[in-house]
Amino acid sequence: MPLVECVPNFSEGRDPDVIAAIRDAIANTAGAHVLDVSSDPSHHRTVVTFVATLEAAVPAAFAAMTVARDRIDLTKHQGEHPRLGATDVVPFIPLDGATMDDCIALARELGDRAARELGIPVYLYERAATRPDRENLADVRRGEFEGLRDDIRVNANRAPDFGAAEVHPTAGATVIGARPFLVAYNVYLGDAKNLPVAKEIAKAIRGSSGGLRYVKGMGFEVDGQAQVSMNLVDTEKTPLHRVFEIVKSEAAAHGVQPTWSELVGLVPERVLLEAGARHVQLRGYSPAMLLERKVREIVAGGEAVDAFLSRIAGPTPTPGGGSVAAHAAALGAALAQMVAGLTIGKKKYVAVEAEMKELSLRASALRRQLSDLVQRDADAYEQVRQAYALPREPEQAAAARNDAIQAALIFASEVPLETARAAAAVTELASAVAERGNTNAATDAAVAALMAEAACRGAALNVRVNVVSLDASHAETGARLAAEARAYIETAAAHARRAEAAAERAMSPS
Repeated sequence: MPLVECVPNFSEGRDPDVIAAIRDAIANTAGAHVLDVSSDPSHHRTVVTFVATLEAAVPAAFAAMTVARDRIDLTKHQGEHPRLGATDVVPFIPLDGATMDDCIALARELGDRAARELGIPVYLYERAATRPDRENLADVRRGEFEGLRDDIRVNANRAPDFGAAEVHPTAGATVIGARPFLVAYNVYLGDAKNLPVAKEIAKAIRGSSGGLRYVKGMGFEVDGQAQVSMNLVDTEKTPLHRVFEIVKSEAAAHGVQPTWSELVGLVPERVLLEAGARHVQLRGYSPAMLLERKVREIVAGGEAVDAFLSRIAGPTPTPGGGSVAAHAAALGAALAQMVAGLTIGKKKYVAVEAEMKELSLRASALRRQLSDLVQRDADAYEQVRQAYALPREPEQAAAARNDAIQAALIFASEVPLETARAAAAVTELASAVAERGNTNAATDAAVAALMAEAACRGAALNVRVNVVSLDASHAETGARLAAEARAYIETAAAHARRAEAAAERAMSPS
């Protein structure tokens, strides 16, 4: 199951009731799990670390942002740490099974929802940034709440990515983004007399001084020891072992040797595994070599797939055709995202790189939406079943039963209609990547379109089978739902034919 980490920062570090309410809002969201809550009264700031499924990440963060908006007043807030909003910053970080594109899609989804429903303007930063000058959090937060309050109205460069050019009067603005895992790493250089060396090394390696772009560093004295304290903000581009080797080399130039190093907080296992492989000069290292990882993948993946297939094959009505349709469309979205990814970074396709990145993000969002619809469709049918099970007597109960049935049937039509809508959107993405993406994967894009087209047709059947059971008073609603479903089928079919044609062209001799 893909998971993401989220580390929202809130401008409250002194009121335990507000902090507890924020934590509980996250913890009470199904699929989200709080790992740590860290508050600093002098900074007047709280940092919550939680992990969540792709489906739960945005609802959990949004629930916490709602509490922060209602209970934190920045006009009365003073602390050491710079801040722009009650919820100051919300980064999403991919964990095992999730991608950076997933996190960018989550950042966009949360930003859009926070602006629409909470009235909070949102800026996107780091990997989710829409412009280069917003990649760095410090640049976005410049001027803080008080400075932005006036500047946002008159400075077009401060217009938010989501929402109106007006800060929330008490909650300010929020910066939301996607970034790699940040690793806090310290290297010690022996006695405190070596502090000047530690400061020189920190200056030499940190990006702001012309060193390693993805390293922030300072020299400190800690418990009588000289320490090079670092934040590694992208261990994919600057791995842990490289940082240690450079610190060691710089120290040797001063006649000093590292005595030991330490990690602060949690760290992805990949970081340590790659460092170990480098230390023993292991040629051709790959995570696929790891026994435990292979076992986890087989056991977890096999259980999930087998359980889903077994539930479908079982003698119960759910999960049924609607869930299968949503799952098929999700597979199509995943394939379309794969083809976009195989196009990005290729010189031959540089002209469409920006488009492919956007398509990849849209495919990721659709994949998550459709995965959620797998269960929602089963839940919708259950509501219909429960409505039909209501008592028919006396007359008042019969009337209530009929009202419940009609409401459940409409809901059970709207859910597969959402599946059909999303599936049609997947066919559009698939045809785009088939026509303009990597031609070596054009057939994969065509398969994506065909899967999504089949899903759209199947979902439309589920719409129709429910609306035909509506009574005369709801006939107009049923006709509208059925007509919309037919329109999605036509759209999906047109895009699927385009994807097939693109695949045929890619397979034809030059």
